[in-house]
Amino acid sequence: MFARDIGIDLGTANVLIHVKGKGIVLNEPAVVAMDRNTGKVLEVGQAARQMVGRTPGNIEAIRPLKDGVIADFDVTEAMLRYFIEKINVRGMFSKPRILVCCPTNITKVEQKAIKEAAEKSGGKRIYIEEEPKVAAVGAGMDIFQPSGNMIIDVGGGTTDVAVLSMGDIVTSESIKMAGDKFDQEILQYIKRKYKLLIGERTSEDIKINVATVFPEGRNESMDIRGRDLISGLPRTITVNSTEIEEALREPVSMITQAAKSVLEKTPPELSADIIDRGVIITGGGALLHGLDQLMAEELKVPVFISEDPMSAVAKGTGIMLGNIDKLPKRKIG
Repeated sequence: MFARDIGIDLGTANVLIHVKGKGIVLNEPAVVAMDRNTGKVLEVGQAARQMVGRTPGNIEAIRPLKDGVIADFDVTEAMLRYFIEKINVRGMFSKPRILVCCPTNITKVEQKAIKEAAEKSGGKRIYIEEEPKVAAVGAGMDIFQPSGNMIIDVGGGTTDVAVLSMGDIVTSESIKMAGDKFDQEILQYIKRKYKLLIGERTSEDIKINVATVFPEGRNESMDIRGRDLISGLPRTITVNSTEIEEALREPVSMITQAAKSVLEKTPPELSADIIDRGVIITGGGALLHGLDQLMAEELKVPVFISEDPMSAVAKGTGIMLGNIDKLPKRKIG
């Protein structure tokens, strides 16, 4: 009868939705397939992702979020409306309250765009929360005590690093270097070294199955197929973990630098807590092989991967929805 409150992890790569009392009910790629000629939405989510790089000229597979923010407002709204209708949370007499997560450094204009997209897709009251805070709650950290907790949330478009205490962010940094950029770096490396053009999905498969960021941390290899840039014909090559470690060295060092920068700005009492408690990594990027070992070596503190890094933010929205009336009211726009 009445609408259920929902939490949305509006990610660059994936959208996860948590429904109060039900848990995570949706986890789909943030991709929309549209007909260029009519502007009609053809597919959303997993079905649309299957079309990436494989569509005829009149069909376009769009990722409406870029670097953690809305790049295409209308398509984002259509995508959210589709997902909210799919999970069927609207009541006969009411609309759901929606909690949406966003990166720490987005502007008021970008926050307003997220809020409006959520409102137009069927929300009654919209709450915006910063992603690292929600991820920390979802990873099981007690951020409401007067002690330091540090989190590194490596998503698809952005990496958010934050130190939290007393329920709020003390120091933070957000950089546009995350999962999508890793895919691009692998793609460019293969192009430079082998003169072979591969697609985004192949690049992502390499990242998942072969990549490591810790020297000699993994020794895997896989065959990949692409188009030879010289002959124009299909060709198969074999890539290994050592090569991909080299390809990802520079982008991963930017995440390490962001983490060091946040630690340098952290008050000494909270730094002491972080040495005791360690740092937690969440987000899909946490699954990148060797990232925890590399961070521990560079930051000189213990580093752990959260239990279920992909859904930490969505889980956090669920916990925060339980205390939605206590959340601070953020004025947007």
